[in-house]
Parts: sequence; structure tokens; C-alpha cells
Amino acid sequence: MAFPVVSGASVSCTMGTSPGQLLVTSQQTVVVGGTPAATVQDAAPVTNVCPCGMCTSLSNPTVASATSAAMGVLTPMPCVPSPTGVWLCSPGPLISGAPALINDGKLMCAYGGTISIMRPGQQKVST
Repeated sequence: MAFPVVSGASVSCTMGTSPGQLLVTSQQTVVVGGTPAATVQDAAPVTNVCPCGMCTSLSNPTVASATSAAMGVLTPMPCVPSPTGVWLCSPGPLISGAPALINDGKLMCAYGGTISIMRPGQQKVST
């Protein structure tokens, strides 16, 4: 079942070691359960998509450098999300002119990871 994503949702990256958090800045007028609803535009690094622990992608220059210095032993470094574009998800209603972010959303990271929604921040929709 599709759920709208709200500020404070948990996100994960396939190259990260722990969950991060999604913060909504695209709008503050539409709320779900008292929390601002996210749109596909909430994809800015750190401002919207918080770090996911340590990055393990060798495409990340800091990981590649640390791994090289460790004689080829993979050396994770702090995650600094680098999203490319906006969230891709099932169609949802428009919020302030942008599509709502739905819990099946995916966001690509420039370092090769895929960021996805672990928990949308709420589990029911009132009508």
C-alpha cells in the first residue's frame, strides 16, 4: 500500500551503513498526521537527505582515497549524500505544485548508491 512520506521519515542507502532521515523543506502547509508532507523536490543533500552513516562506495573520492591509503582494504568514510535529480516514485497528489513523495520513492546518489524510504514517518491516512 502506498503511503505519503513525511518529515522525519527514515531513509537508507545501499552504500550506507545506517539509516538517515528525510527532512521536508519544499513546503510547510500540507501536513499528514501533524507533520509536513514531503514532495519529490525534497532531495537536497544534507538539507533534505541526511547522511546514512558511513559510505562504502569506491566511487566516493574520500572512500577511494582512504581505501588506497589502507593498501586496498575497504575503508568506509562519513556519508555525505550526493543526490542526482529528484525522487522517483508512484504518482501521488500534487502538493504546492510538486508531486507528493510516496513510500516507494528512490533517489540515486552520484556515488552509486540508491536511497530509498525505510519508514514513511506515518502508517495511516485519515479521510
